[in-house]
Amino acid sequence: MEVRAIAKYVRMSPSKARDLTRAIQGQPVSEALRLTEFNARKAAVLVGKTLRSAVANAENNAGLSAEKLFVKEATIEQGPSLRRYWHGARGMPKPIQRKTSHIRIVLSDGEEA
Repeated sequence: MEVRAIAKYVRMSPSKARDLTRAIQGQPVSEALRLTEFNARKAAVLVGKTLRSAVANAENNAGLSAEKLFVKEATIEQGPSLRRYWHGARGMPKPIQRKTSHIRIVLSDGEEA
């Protein structure tokens, strides 16, 4: 059975978080939580929070045990960008983009529904 959790509009660039999601994909939940807990990046905090939410969904809504779960899919998708301006030379505006992302984590216990 598959259980998922999604965190939307997270203020983080998708490219900075994709390497962490590639590392936890296919891992058991305990190992994935360990990887996110001891990583010093901002992405690790946000991905770990979404992973704990998916585990809570599995335990409370589907009645699954956390020891049997593994990360089937972990993806970071690009969300909308906030367009802002910063002053440049001679007071001219320079456009900057503040990127957002959507974190999606799918857990599975290996059994088909």
